[in-house]
Amino acid sequence: MTSIGEALVDQLVRRDVDTVFGIPGVHTVELYRGLAASGIRHVTPRHEQGAGFMADGYARVSGKPGVAFVITGPGLTNTLTAMGQARADSVPMLVVSGVNTLSSLGKGLGHLHELPDQRAMARTVALSSDRVEKSVELAAALDRAFALFQSGRPGPTHIEIPLDVAGDEFAGPTDAAKGPVDKSLDPALLDRAAKLLGSAKAPVILVGGGGRSAGRSIRQLAEALDAPVVQTVNARGLMYDHPLSVPASPSLNSVRALIEQADVVLALGTELGQTDYDMYATGTMAEMPYLIRVDLCPDQLKRHAADIAIVGDAAMAAAELVDRFAASPKSANGAARAATSRRNAVEEIGPEMQALLAVLNAMRDAVPNAIMVGDSAYPIYAGNLYYDHDRPGGWFNAATGFGALGYGIPAAIGAALADPDAPVICIAGDGGAQFSLPELMCAVDEKLTITFVIWNNHGYQEIATSMQAVGVTVLGCDPTPPDFESVARSCGMPFWRTGPDPLDVAQALSSAQSQDGPRLVEIRAPNQSHS
Repeated sequence: MTSIGEALVDQLVRRDVDTVFGIPGVHTVELYRGLAASGIRHVTPRHEQGAGFMADGYARVSGKPGVAFVITGPGLTNTLTAMGQARADSVPMLVVSGVNTLSSLGKGLGHLHELPDQRAMARTVALSSDRVEKSVELAAALDRAFALFQSGRPGPTHIEIPLDVAGDEFAGPTDAAKGPVDKSLDPALLDRAAKLLGSAKAPVILVGGGGRSAGRSIRQLAEALDAPVVQTVNARGLMYDHPLSVPASPSLNSVRALIEQADVVLALGTELGQTDYDMYATGTMAEMPYLIRVDLCPDQLKRHAADIAIVGDAAMAAAELVDRFAASPKSANGAARAATSRRNAVEEIGPEMQALLAVLNAMRDAVPNAIMVGDSAYPIYAGNLYYDHDRPGGWFNAATGFGALGYGIPAAIGAALADPDAPVICIAGDGGAQFSLPELMCAVDEKLTITFVIWNNHGYQEIATSMQAVGVTVLGCDPTPPDFESVARSCGMPFWRTGPDPLDVAQALSSAQSQDGPRLVEIRAPNQSHS
């Protein structure tokens, strides 16, 4: 007999799932029945939130949905934070959980891990939440979840299987009826966009995470239009060292000036959200006289009106527009406009952030083509303001959007599993690292080549600064960090300690690359008093 739990694993294999993150429990035992023999790699985090963050990092690097198995109740609630981050950053994730027996649901009988309505809770974060109550519903539920990854703006989905259903006999079907996903773009709207861009004298392109896989087409389009390209955090690396690149936050006044001086703005795969375009919460963003938007989500296009709104994939749109301009490239002083914006942006971020930018540049040059995964930490804040990375899709962190602390370490593990040949650097502050420090042992178990960099400024410096700025007595911002050398030793990791000088940081990272497996580098930043 094949059980529904075993059929679930088989269905995941059919959908090209090769890795599952999860902590087995009594409410997911039946989901594990066929896992060992399936060929799917199972990775055991130390906390279900870590499972979700690992699935997130895996999805961003692999381009495939990250999958997590979690138990009923606390397993799912622990994962909700990671699902929130995935929702904010449009990361495809499938969370499969158990749930109590069908006959007990919603009755408040005091069962183990009981919630009043688990699916209702999941729906507050997930794009969808399905329950499989019988065999015939399994394939259809999976098809609905995976369709959401392909037919619009992706995000987390959830499927729950009751305890008394997971072990039942599976009687099919193995496939549910589904039609092809229509990804075509409206040619009339593309023609209108091309006409508007063709007449522009000072075009600018904005690129968000939806364009992170379209580097070649976006570069070609930028060159054809002679348009500077402003990249939000999740698009960094697309235009490394290109004369038209502006790897800076559109929240900066200098970048806003570039955008406002444009006569036509093309926004590709960016939601024009507050944490990218108004991170200082001024209630304003750069004004755009003529705006063309391309986004997978029709609802998102309605939230910020555009002169031309095109529903579709940013990569496809860029390629289509390139075809319309390839034979007749424009001249719009793009390189000079981009250079002015870069220069002014670096000046605007100020000496403290410039010093941190120098550290990031040193790390990039010491370990070329690395995937840099960040938590909310001072170097990450600086890089999100201005930083040019040398790998498309190789700079991402949790300091924008949902802003979940504890993201960096587990997300870096997911990234390393998705691309074992790529060097991976995780940058976390001493405070944020303590949210998920036990996940270091998962990296050890999996023998992953990750350099964990801890920026140790002995507390929540950014929060303390914010409190001081508004006259609030600083409180709760100085949790004592552990001895990171002892942490590394207890995990069996090689360890380096250095100061924040860029040359010293580069030397430490270069030395760390000589060691196999995970390693830990502590950067001792100045211990600023919060009193």
